[in-house]
Amino acid sequence: MAIKGVLFDLDDTLYNSSSFADRARKEAVRMMVDAGLDTTEENARKVLQKIISQKGSNYSGHFNDLVKTITGTYDPKLIVTGIITYHNIKFALLRPYPNTIKTLVELKKMGLKLGVMTDGITLKQWEKLIRLGIVDFFDVVITSEEFGLGKPNTEFYEYAIKKMDLNPDEIVFVGDRVDRDIIPAKKVGMDAIRLLEGKYKNAEDTVSQYKIKDIYEAVDIIKNLVSSNEP
Repeated sequence: MAIKGVLFDLDDTLYNSSSFADRARKEAVRMMVDAGLDTTEENARKVLQKIISQKGSNYSGHFNDLVKTITGTYDPKLIVTGIITYHNIKFALLRPYPNTIKTLVELKKMGLKLGVMTDGITLKQWEKLIRLGIVDFFDVVITSEEFGLGKPNTEFYEYAIKKMDLNPDEIVFVGDRVDRDIIPAKKVGMDAIRLLEGKYKNAEDTVSQYKIKDIYEAVDIIKNLVSSNEP
């Protein structure tokens, strides 16, 4: 089968999600302590990180739980201070990787259908794509909230393939995580390229056929896959 589409993970694949989120949370904690949260910044960051580890990065009540854990009360002033600071800093810093747009332009020139498949709340993930300035490159955007299950469930991948309206061997998947991107993508029959970026870039990897350090390197790999499958 000829390659006809490329399916991208979003966070830490099209932009550096980890560093932006970490910097935004650090500043949010600082402002909350300045606003009266009765603890040190260091302790607040540790408590917040524990909450994120337990409930996931897509949980919407991180700052609510932080305030409740430290003070034992519901304090809307402190919670909203954290939320506003976090979003102001995160979105002020939000940028695609330097070669993301160049990569998407080249793939579009090849006539490929492009999609995004991402874990997260639908409205939040769409907001990221719009703020990054790349939303118009994509024919399909699929979120775990929309489907009801997330990565690494192969059912989610099969749903994404159906939304792309292609066969699995007609799609190349590009993601940053071995466990949640590469392995399940290969299980359902897609070729997969791993981008060595983000907080999981040093994770052990014995399964990825293609590994890249810059997202633009995916273009040559995909071109080779396209040409090798041409009749």
